[in-house]
Amino acid sequence: MTSNSLSAARTIERPTREAMLERAPSVQQFWLQNQDLFEDAWKQWEASEGDNLSNLDGSLYDAALRTAVERAWKDPEKESDVKALWKEVFPGVYEAQFFNPEQLSTLRDYLSSVADANIPLRPPYGISLNRGGAMLDSRSEGYLAAPGFQAFYETLMDIYMRPISRLLFPDVTGYDSQTFGFSIQWQPNTDTSLRAHTDASSVTLNINLNLPGEDFSGSGVRFFDNQARQISELNFAPGTALIHHGSVPHESMPITEGERSNLILWLYGEGGQVARPGIETQNIDAKQRWTLPGVKSDGFAPF
Repeated sequence: MTSNSLSAARTIERPTREAMLERAPSVQQFWLQNQDLFEDAWKQWEASEGDNLSNLDGSLYDAALRTAVERAWKDPEKESDVKALWKEVFPGVYEAQFFNPEQLSTLRDYLSSVADANIPLRPPYGISLNRGGAMLDSRSEGYLAAPGFQAFYETLMDIYMRPISRLLFPDVTGYDSQTFGFSIQWQPNTDTSLRAHTDASSVTLNINLNLPGEDFSGSGVRFFDNQARQISELNFAPGTALIHHGSVPHESMPITEGERSNLILWLYGEGGQVARPGIETQNIDAKQRWTLPGVKSDGFAPF
């Protein structure tokens, strides 16, 4: 790639919205043919922005969660401090303060700068094709390849999500080596809801990126417990997260006013293998939960 990669990425002819919605073969070819160009363009963009970019560091995380997680990595026998922060709000669904609401503007400002960069980003097909929708993982075509963001994303997945998932859902261990993520932004009169579904993941982490005072109406997440015949619609505050098995049925309700911004993060095993209800749970100790996977990305993307 040349020093003109950023300019070339900004001026390249892009697939139409209709072609992306239809997942036309030419769209995938566009992303694959230009992968190196776009990755280089994100590096040049980040270097050109310099100090204008928000710094995505540990201050983004809720202080209690960050302290407990750091302590558990040093001494896994203290992982109970992490578990205590998560409250079961529906059968198999847990909630906790994940990001510091007062620091969320740092991440949102960064994502706004990304949107203004005018470098093609592949949206999460079938979910949202608006300003806030982007693929985050390097296994996805047209992902957000800015090195600073990727460092933040890897820490989020490896240092926080995976060990927390193993702690709350022991059966996902062995089906959690692969990462996947995307951002969405719900807006009235656009992509306003997502019908009932399960995820192609062992575990899903849904983080609300709305800022304090950035209110919206509707757009709750409805969960279904088929065995208990129970339905509950949950709304979570700025910076809080919901975590659950991907097999838990859920849907996003229509938004009627304002906007809702989220990060959706998945873990699963090689080749898309996921933990299923009734699967035998591996008997591992705390030290094994707080380890990094020895498996590299297999390149498989659910969509």
